[in-house]
Amino acid sequence: MAENTRFGWRRWMRPAILITYFVLVIILVPICIWQLAEGGSTQLHREAWFFGGVFTILTVPISLWGILQHLLNYTQPILQRHIIRILWMVPIYSLNSWIALRFPKIGFYFDTVRRCYEAYVLYNFMVYLLNFLKTEYDIVARLQEKPQITHVFPFCKLKAWKNGRPFLIRCKQGVLTYVVIMPLTTLIALGCHLAGAYHEGEFNFAYPYPYIIIIDNFTQLIALYCLTLFYKAFKEELKPIKPIGKFAAIKFIIFFSFWQDCFISVLVDTGVIRANKQWNFYDPELVAKGLQNFLICIEMFIVALLHYFVFSHKPYIDGAAPHTSLYTSFMSMWDVSDVHQDVVEHMKGVGKFNLLGRAKRSRNPMEVNLLAEETELNEAETSRLLENTGSDSANARTDGINESETAVIISGAPDNKVDDLRSGVTE
Repeated sequence: MAENTRFGWRRWMRPAILITYFVLVIILVPICIWQLAEGGSTQLHREAWFFGGVFTILTVPISLWGILQHLLNYTQPILQRHIIRILWMVPIYSLNSWIALRFPKIGFYFDTVRRCYEAYVLYNFMVYLLNFLKTEYDIVARLQEKPQITHVFPFCKLKAWKNGRPFLIRCKQGVLTYVVIMPLTTLIALGCHLAGAYHEGEFNFAYPYPYIIIIDNFTQLIALYCLTLFYKAFKEELKPIKPIGKFAAIKFIIFFSFWQDCFISVLVDTGVIRANKQWNFYDPELVAKGLQNFLICIEMFIVALLHYFVFSHKPYIDGAAPHTSLYTSFMSMWDVSDVHQDVVEHMKGVGKFNLLGRAKRSRNPMEVNLLAEETELNEAETSRLLENTGSDSANARTDGINESETAVIISGAPDNKVDDLRSGVTE
């Protein structure tokens, strides 16, 4: 009885969310209609905001329902935590764009949130794929058994990354580079905007805007390319989670929306889009941002439907699985300690590896090899979650030391270093 009472929230959560949503709709719809009826010289702007609101009102409940279903069936936290973070992207994008459409002069500040969350979503998608593979396979051994993974067009002439740990670390670091760079360029853009020096939409190299666009685009392409290469390596192993739709959904939001924004900015820069007083916008850049936000409101409705099916909760329905409290499920969703740890390890790796992932020369060969091993193996969140028993944990530690020992021997380290490692295993 106590157990049923404790987890009774599963029964009342759905109706509570539905009632809350309908109350909000009852409040918001009259406000939107009233704003539309005022019309006047800004009729076109108000119509765009109204119809954008219609799509937002349709989009948000679809996404929230998908998130709620995962929380109610939170049976595989190692995977569902990242799925829920990805699903949050659609309501964040949709509400962000709708509010920015209504208040265009402060829309830039909403864009900063959207840009940072893009990088966060790409990171979570990569970790989601890695965690799924680690629950099913020894992915390093599996990768080493495969034929050499070659680069894809347009980089097919580049030297292939060695199968195994080097391949995995480079794929992950490619994504993490985007995770680190995107917030940094966003903060720089925000500072330049506050100083009046950003000039968004102007492809004039006297201003910061084109440089930031180039950096963002370059790191984004690297991240998406690494994801593509990762998928090529594990296409067969990923089939159970039907990855094609998931890849398409992620790439559509991040890649397409970025280039759509760039294309609209080019139209502004070439004079195709001009100021329009009917939108109550006093310069072409604000007209362009209004158009971008309106299109995102529509596109997010399509993506919400896509996400609901490709990131479905149904594979995680398991009545025999241990129950999780609402608080635990909710807090797990917002726990970003895994992101912090991966970013820290990535920054350590940047200091020791060049852009191609090769270890830089060091006076102490053992240091480089051990760091490489540490960086490649440091999926701390996954390792802890997969180590369900004390014996498994001990085996994992022993295996890690054996691998480190091998790295030391290969690097030509003194014998006493190897003896130290062996004594650690014995203890």
